[in-house]
Amino acid sequence: MTPPPTWRKASRSSTTGGECVEVADLDVTIGVRDSKAPEAGHLTLSPDDFAQLIDRVKRGDLNL
Repeated sequence: MTPPPTWRKASRSSTTGGECVEVADLDVTIGVRDSKAPEAGHLTLSPDDFAQLIDRVKRGDLNL
């Protein structure tokens, strides 16, 4: 039986209940989910796609 993934909250997430993102190592992929709605599921990204997403967020390329 595979243990459930360990979800980690993003270091820049606030503790006041604002926008919170969690990530988990899912062996060969990275899981990303909304910590306020974990039951809604998660996105699964390859490590390369996850790195590209982080780069785009840091550059301000996305309207978040």
